Amino acid sequence: MALRRSAVLLADVPSPARAAAQLGRTVRQQLNGDGTLAQLTRFAVVGLLSSALYAVVFVTFGSLGSLAANLIGMVASTLLANELHRRLTFHASAAVSWVRAQLRGGGLAVVGLLATSYALLTLQAAVPDVSLLIQVLMIGAITGGIGLVRFVALRAWVFTTTSRALSARS
Repeated sequence: MALRRSAVLLADVPSPARAAAQLGRTVRQQLNGDGTLAQLTRFAVVGLLSSALYAVVFVTFGSLGSLAANLIGMVASTLLANELHRRLTFHASAAVSWVRAQLRGGGLAVVGLLATSYALLTLQAAVPDVSLLIQVLMIGAITGGIGLVRFVALRAWVFTTTSRALSARS
């Protein structure tokens, strides 16, 4: 009888694979939602992807000078990020056109471009032989801070609640 009771209790314990699958489903459901935490998580993932693109472009075009490489990298990564935010982060592809997302999101990115360009000029004045790695790391730190402000602005201005509601109806 004790053996049967133990077997019944063990049957109620989920296997590690079953528990992991359930956790995966729960996380997926949460990340697919339109809550702030889900959007912020998707925003961070998009930010990492677009930052990786920026770093590759910056290093690739570094021979043109850091300001030119910064501009080219910022344009490429902003185009990618705005489209991914429109489609994935804010689920607004039906309500917000590609052009509107690029114009408004790109306008917000100009602040980042100005901040990173100023920081590059200041760093190069202080350390003339600064490496590309240090420049990329500095730009990453600056854009990370600007990213939080950008999330709030994109959520409130570009991909508004009205836009998301219209997209959900489609």
